[in-house]
Amino acid sequence: MNSGKWKHGIYLLAALGMLLYALPRLELGSPWSFATVFGVLWSALALLVIAANLRVLLSDRERERRRVAAIRRQRAMHNCKLPEKKPERRYRG
Repeated sequence: MNSGKWKHGIYLLAALGMLLYALPRLELGSPWSFATVFGVLWSALALLVIAANLRVLLSDRERERRRVAAIRRQRAMHNCKLPEKKPERRYRG
């Protein structure tokens, strides 16, 4: 892991641990009630935290930054090469 990514590994393990600890205790199979809605929303939030930390751990930020910088340079060059056209005036006589 790169420096700075270790904390996301810890967050990922903590979220996985909390989810594995809580899933058997949550009432997800009963009819819709406050406890069921809370369990579904809490599980969705835990899965979102897990997905976000996995994305950080698996992504290559430096490559993304280089790609975005190349796109910006290309757009800047494209904008510099195109002079603004003045509308043509036609003689109506």
